Amino acid sequence: MGKLNVAIMRYLTVEDFRVLTAIEMGMKNHELVPAAIASSIANLQHGGVNKILRELCKHRLLTYERGKRYDGYRLTNAGYDYLALHSLTKRDVITSFGNQIGVGKESNIYTVSNSEEEPLCLKLHRLGRICFRKVTEKRDYHKHRKSVSWLYLSRISATKEFAYMKALYERKFPVPRPIDFNRHCVVMELIQGKLLNHVADVTNVDALYDDLMNLIVRFADSGVIHGDFNEFNIILNSEEKPIIIDFPQMISTQHPNAEYFFNRDVNCIREFFKKRFDYESELYPKFSDIQRDDNLDAEVACSGFTKKMAKHINKELGYTDSSDDEEDNDNDEIDSSSKCTDSNKPDAPNECNSGDNSTLNYIFQQMKLKNTYDNQTKDQSGDDVESFSDCSETADNFDSRSMLSTTSTIPPDEIKRRLKKQMVNKDKRQQRKRCIAKGEANAVTRTRRENANAVKMNGIWDD
Repeated sequence: MGKLNVAIMRYLTVEDFRVLTAIEMGMKNHELVPAAIASSIANLQHGGVNKILRELCKHRLLTYERGKRYDGYRLTNAGYDYLALHSLTKRDVITSFGNQIGVGKESNIYTVSNSEEEPLCLKLHRLGRICFRKVTEKRDYHKHRKSVSWLYLSRISATKEFAYMKALYERKFPVPRPIDFNRHCVVMELIQGKLLNHVADVTNVDALYDDLMNLIVRFADSGVIHGDFNEFNIILNSEEKPIIIDFPQMISTQHPNAEYFFNRDVNCIREFFKKRFDYESELYPKFSDIQRDDNLDAEVACSGFTKKMAKHINKELGYTDSSDDEEDNDNDEIDSSSKCTDSNKPDAPNECNSGDNSTLNYIFQQMKLKNTYDNQTKDQSGDDVESFSDCSETADNFDSRSMLSTTSTIPPDEIKRRLKKQMVNKDKRQQRKRCIAKGEANAVTRTRRENANAVKMNGIWDD
């Protein structure tokens, strides 16, 4: 989490970045990436990769850790920064790197410039700091995953912020102009102004208060809530007009706690104006005053917004899509097929008099095959006619409705899918067993060998 030093970047070769990319790709499935896997991903010779890995560890772009079961390399924050900066420089987005102008609980801000020497702002997301490690509880970045790395969460945070900023900028909101992003880096326009927290006096307090409250309402009318609308995320330009920054925590107005975050944004502005400018107004927006007129939360898939809500909101606002209609038709077909299956259950109304039901056809084919097999067996052996007749009588007495009600709940396609999934999982387990780093001793074995050598050298057990 230290200060970023980009001086070493000019001395790194193409092979160095290939090895860094290989470690990044290996960390998708490994907590510690062995050298053998890194060399196979980078498609370089094993001996040359080891030399490059040692040099990268020397410059603290990688770290080598010894685990209890296996050893390997891990990508550091500096290495991840170098990969993102290398991609941005290859796109000619940035050509020079400047000073650090801001530090937050989850980001670092730097000044950069492009080929035209235009000053830009570079934001590096730094999730995982000690002061802000409850991000997994406060935000749904990880979703269903039980454990993820902080580098991956930083990447998701940067992607979300760029999407929010782009959608807001297209709707003429006072936000910085987004330019590009890569991994956990976001490049945007550099705003010339001061943070509201650093402003001691303004010309027109009433106008500034009205502008901020109108922005909160305008956000909510578009379907989103900023979630951290305070003096630390508001910049005043030379004309004393507010410009809003910092959007990773933005949520939808359909979120279960949307009203709480809306009221918190309003109260933050009211309390700041009361303390700083001794200004207090009885006019402030309420959550019940929101009149939704846009689907921004559905467009960027805000936190707390589902696909079902998106279809409903788009239909109300007149935003229709042909793909949604096709999905609805597919769902209708699935519902109709399920009704046909349920109609075969006892005491269920028969709603499907015609149509192709794969489950029923499969059952009837099996019954026909059984009857033909019984008939052929009867013709071949006359001694077993009585036994086969007994079997046919028991089959006639068997309730066909009960058989249909049990087998129709699991179609043959579903059985094939489950078997295929089991086979794939079995293959994955076998591949994990085979994936052993060749040429590298196990950590436990190495520790025992070192202990044995230490005892032998000290000679404490000699007679």
